[in-house]
Amino acid sequence: MVNKSYLILLIFIIMFSFFNKVDAQYKKLFFELNIKSITGEEINLNKYKGKTVLLVNVASKCGFTHQYTDLQTLYEKYKDQGLVVVAIPSNQFGGQEPGSNKEIKDFCETNFNITFPITDKVNVKGKNAHELYIWARKNYGKSTIPKWNFHKILINKEGKIQNTFNSFIAPLSKKIINEIELIL
Repeated sequence: MVNKSYLILLIFIIMFSFFNKVDAQYKKLFFELNIKSITGEEINLNKYKGKTVLLVNVASKCGFTHQYTDLQTLYEKYKDQGLVVVAIPSNQFGGQEPGSNKEIKDFCETNFNITFPITDKVNVKGKNAHELYIWARKNYGKSTIPKWNFHKILINKEGKIQNTFNSFIAPLSKKIINEIELIL
């Protein structure tokens, strides 16, 4: 016979697990948003519709800057299967992205041969966060708010957030690669 306390505990666990798994009610999808490129042109994210997108807030003077190499490798390996890496420079963490857009672009191309899209330098957290990050927080929660540079948000082909990865999770980690391969 099942212990009554155990049964009550099990019911509570099941009940509360449903609260954590409620799908977001997306009023807009990722592909309905825009952001400026590093050179100032408007990027209509609709151009990535049907693709898997890895958003990464980046900085040139960070201890994680070496992740650019892995991001480029990841992009080259999976771009023909529909992966797009989008780097979003931000100076909100330790002032580690102080340069102009031109300086950031030159740094990325010269030091890491970056060929994936890089956006305008924007805020990624707080009340002045770019619309993309406000959208992410509203639809997926606090895990989309970067705690530091090289935080990653994975967007699926439907334009919804698939998962988030903190700065310490390397772009070529099994965790990220498995998730990307799952949704490509």
